[in-house]
Amino acid sequence: MSVDISAKKATSIKLFSFSSPAMRAFHMTWLAFFVCFFAWFACAPLMPVIAGEFNLTKDQIANINIAAVAITILVRLIVGPLCDKYGPRITYTALLLIGSIPVFGVAAANSYESFLFFRLLIGAIGASFVITQYHTSIMFAPNVVGTANAAAAGWGNAGGGATQALMPLIMGALIMVGVDAAWGWRAALLVPGILMVIVGILYWKFTQDCPQGNFKEVRALGIAAGSDKKGGWAILKQAASNYRVWVLFVSYAACFGIEIFIHNIVAMYYVNNFQFGLKEAGLTAGIFGLLALFARALGGIISDKIALKKGLDGRTKVLFIMILGEGIFLILFSQMNSAWLAIISMTFFALFTHMACGATYALVPFIDRDSLGGVAGIIGAGGNVGAVAAGFLLKGMLDIQTCLFALGILVLIAGVSVIFIRFTAEHKQKEQQLFEQAIADRNSIA
Repeated sequence: MSVDISAKKATSIKLFSFSSPAMRAFHMTWLAFFVCFFAWFACAPLMPVIAGEFNLTKDQIANINIAAVAITILVRLIVGPLCDKYGPRITYTALLLIGSIPVFGVAAANSYESFLFFRLLIGAIGASFVITQYHTSIMFAPNVVGTANAAAAGWGNAGGGATQALMPLIMGALIMVGVDAAWGWRAALLVPGILMVIVGILYWKFTQDCPQGNFKEVRALGIAAGSDKKGGWAILKQAASNYRVWVLFVSYAACFGIEIFIHNIVAMYYVNNFQFGLKEAGLTAGIFGLLALFARALGGIISDKIALKKGLDGRTKVLFIMILGEGIFLILFSQMNSAWLAIISMTFFALFTHMACGATYALVPFIDRDSLGGVAGIIGAGGNVGAVAAGFLLKGMLDIQTCLFALGILVLIAGVSVIFIRFTAEHKQKEQQLFEQAIADRNSIA
C-alpha cells in the first residue's frame, strides 16, 4: 500500500532555519526565481542604450518585448508536467543551466535579428516560476501553503525590480573601470548568466523533491510522489478539463501578465514621458518590482488568514478584491501627467498587482491535487499570455499611456470572472479536513 507525500509537509515557516527539507526548498526556490527573473528582464532597463546602438524602431522594440514573454507560455506548460514526472529538483537545475546559454548569447548579439532571437530564448527561463510554486506547494501543508507560495514567488519576483535598479549601475560601474561604452551593456549582461550557473549548481546540491526525498527514491519505496499518470499530456489534459483552471488562467493574465509587461516598458515610459535619465528611470521602475518582496507574500498571507474562517470561498473573494484594486490604480497611473503622481499611483497599482499574484497561487494547490503540475503550468502560462496580449495591444496603440488605460479596463473585466469560481461541498469538506489536520499537527509540534 502506497503512502502519500502529504504526510510530512511543513506546517509552519521558520525563515531562519535551513535544517528542514521544506525550508531549504523554500529558500532555494525564491533565490533561483530571483536570479531567473533578474536574467529574464536584465535587458529591459538597458533598452534605451540598446535601441540606440541597433537603431530600433517602435515596432522592433515591441517585437522584442513580445519575444521576451512569448516562448514562456509553451515552456510553462511543459515544466509543470515535467515536475510531476521527474521532480522539481532536476527540472529547476536543468532550466537554470540550459537557460544561462541565451543570456550569454544576447550579450554577443550584433544585429536586431540576433538580439531578437536570443531575447526569445531567454523567455524560457520565465518558466522558473511554475517550478518555484510546484516545489513549495508539495513541501508545505494547507495552513501555510498560500503564504509559502506567495513569499517564495514574491521574493523571486523582486528580481525584476532589482534588475531595473542594478543593471544601469552595473553598466555604469563597468564603464568607469575602463570598459568601452559600446561594450558596457554587453559586459553587464554576463552577470545574470554567471549567477544562473552558480544557483543551478546550488539547487542540485541543497534541495530534494519532496519531504521524504527525491521522487525516484521515494517511488521505489512505494510512496506516491508527483503524478501516477504515465505522460505529461495526461496530466495537462486532466488539469485543462477543470474550468477553475481557466478562470485563474484569465486572472493571472490580468495580474502577472500586466506585471511582466510593465517590467518591459516602464523604464522607457519614464524616459519618454517624464524625461528621466537612464539611472533615474531604472531606480523608479525598480520600485514596481521590489514591492514584490512583501506585497506578493501579503496576498498569500491574507488568503491564508481569510481561509481560516471562510474556507476556499474566502480565498476567491480575496483575489477578486485585489484584482479590482489593481485595475483601478492602473487606470489612475495611466492618466497621471506629473512624475510624482505617476510614481505614487504606480506604487499602489504595484501593491495590488503583486497581492493579486500571491492570492492567485494561494488558490492553485486546492484546485486539483492529482494534477498539480498541470494546474500550475496552465495558470502560470496565463500570465505570459496576458503579457503577450498586452504587447500586441501596445503595437496597435498610439502610445504607452493609452495602452495602459485600455489594460486597466481589461483588468477590471478579468477580475469579475473570479467571482464565478465555485467548489463542490465535497471538495470543500475534503480541503477543510486537510487544513484542520495541518493546524492540529502544527499545534502538537508546538
